[in-house]
Amino acid sequence: MIKAAVVGGAGYTGIETVRLLLAHPEFEVTVVTSAADAGRALDQVYPSLAGCGLVFEDPSECDLAAAAEVVFLAVPHTASLAIAPGLIDAGVTVIDLSADFRLKDAAVYESWYGSKHSAPHLLGTAVYGLPELTRASLPGAQLVACPGCYPTATALAAAPALEAGLVMPASIIVDAKSGVSGAGRSLAQGSHFSVANESVKPYKVGSHRHTPEIAQTLSAVAGSPVSVCFAPHLVPMTRGLLSTVYMQATDGLTASEAMDAYRARYADEPFITVHPEGVMPSTHDVTGSNRAHIGVALDEASGMLVVACAIDNLVKGSGGQAIQCANVVFGLAETAGLSTYGPVV
Repeated sequence: MIKAAVVGGAGYTGIETVRLLLAHPEFEVTVVTSAADAGRALDQVYPSLAGCGLVFEDPSECDLAAAAEVVFLAVPHTASLAIAPGLIDAGVTVIDLSADFRLKDAAVYESWYGSKHSAPHLLGTAVYGLPELTRASLPGAQLVACPGCYPTATALAAAPALEAGLVMPASIIVDAKSGVSGAGRSLAQGSHFSVANESVKPYKVGSHRHTPEIAQTLSAVAGSPVSVCFAPHLVPMTRGLLSTVYMQATDGLTASEAMDAYRARYADEPFITVHPEGVMPSTHDVTGSNRAHIGVALDEASGMLVVACAIDNLVKGSGGQAIQCANVVFGLAETAGLSTYGPVV
């Protein structure tokens, strides 16, 4: 068994990572940290994990390098900057769920996140953890920067069209919607039940921190700079994310050609389903799973290719994807611990 630790395990992405690791055939959870909940049993904070036998530990008192071969960092941005370098120096594999190593340019990170990047020397070695696009670079990687939930769904929706040259890369519009768990466990006025329930609201339009990550990923896929207009929305559901991407189709593109490109690109991907023509995805259908469901449509009147991707923001958008990456890093079956179906009701 490969010993694994989860830092920041009391947050939503952290505890989802723990939940999935507990059922993994090859990973053994040895340490779960939480400064706020140190000393409390996990099933005292999250009763659905009854019987797991784990207790939250104080991160300041843990020797993570001695306790684990792989450490999942489910912490806010800047926190990974303080933790990852020491673990890497100690020979530990780091799977980072934060934004600290996703952007390749430290100056871009500092501009969007308002914090000094204290480990720019690691940016060149960090592998972006979206297996469907970067699988070849993952085996043996010591630092994996897992993408955010919005960039994951958006990249999966847009990549086949950009790779095949089916659309114009100059300007791409992303209309995305996420459940309130995407805001994390900490209380905030905008995610209170009385505020979010029965309401849909765009937020941080033009200023969301995932914007440069989306642009960086899509530009790499297209092989040329991509301009992104990103409009995220908060919707009144607990979990789930839907990204609908609008791209200007090249002249003469037909709906069947677009469908063929998506089916061919994802034919061998274990976690991606491309729906038949005319069928769009639903967040309900991917709840609790590491799957991504994609629908493709060509609006002939406007000449726009419209592609929607649904994921569970806490699984394929964070914890599940982190484990998928770890599976590839350690040479395990990519689907290990992630092949169970989500609830159908």
